[in-house]
Amino acid sequence: MSTAMSTSEESGATSRQKKSWRQRWQSQGASETRLAWMLILPTAVIVFGLVIFPAIFSIWISFHKVGLNDLNDVFNTEFVGLDNFRSVINDFAFKPGPLPVDWAEANLLQKIGLIFTKWSWGAAITSIVYSFLSTALTVLLGLGAALILNHPFRGRGAARAVFLVPYIAPIVGVAFVWRWILDPRPSGVLNDILIRLGLIDLPAAYLSVRGLALLLVIVFTGWRYFPFAMLMILARLQAVDNTLYEAAEVDGASTWQKFWFVTLPELRYVLGAIFLLRLIWTFNKFDDIFLLTGGGFGTKVLPTLTVEFSFRLLDFGKGAATGMILLAILIVFLIFYVGIVMRNVED
Repeated sequence: MSTAMSTSEESGATSRQKKSWRQRWQSQGASETRLAWMLILPTAVIVFGLVIFPAIFSIWISFHKVGLNDLNDVFNTEFVGLDNFRSVINDFAFKPGPLPVDWAEANLLQKIGLIFTKWSWGAAITSIVYSFLSTALTVLLGLGAALILNHPFRGRGAARAVFLVPYIAPIVGVAFVWRWILDPRPSGVLNDILIRLGLIDLPAAYLSVRGLALLLVIVFTGWRYFPFAMLMILARLQAVDNTLYEAAEVDGASTWQKFWFVTLPELRYVLGAIFLLRLIWTFNKFDDIFLLTGGGFGTKVLPTLTVEFSFRLLDFGKGAATGMILLAILIVFLIFYVGIVMRNVED
């Protein structure tokens, strides 16, 4: 009798569990959850296929010897450990070159000139200098343009549209316009103007001079991407409470004091975010430098070196290792920036 009762109780519990599970499956919350997963799934598959898997695969390739002949059977290539990383670090294009011959006899000003005109920095140092200076220039130009557009004047809408042109124009067209302006032949725009003004006698190859080429690339990058910073800063400026400026004016603050003690503190978060984003994007930038100089004359950065290793030398393991080194440098900076700089800004 007891056995029959226990059996019936177990079957009743099992049926209740099945019913409870069926009810949960058919409930509105479960239906909404399934719908959410169904909507997210296509995006998740695309992100995995285009972002996550290539990133993991690049890490895997960086520890293997992968050449053009190995692409048919890439998963059976030789594991070489850190050899690709050692090869990149010891490569003459990555590390700084020897000091110029005239270094010992030069004075301080001459040494500074030799550093910018004669010394080979290597792709690592060039990437850091290029990224930081061009990002700083981008933020400064964007801040200046935003301050101009924040005040009403006739033609402000047209000025805003003109400021956006460098950012929305195709990079190939913009780069070739700059190359036409800086063309080393007499027909180049800048050479033609300077010769007509009598400032130079012979045309100059501006993008073929070490130091000057990197400076021009930095100026180009700052000019091209300042509209992004301008839009972000302008949006924040238009949200600043005018009573702050009125109170400062009552206290006798000058225009500079209102900018320094009112405007900048209100912009500190957006300036920090813009600098961080633009630095990340610039550090990974390939097309700007490649289209202007091809990475020559002291403008070779880590992205162009990665492409050179992978698609010119056909050493994909070495190219992937270069990409991982670039990522490591960027992560170190992000830890420093977020953990120290932004914390001090919040304090």
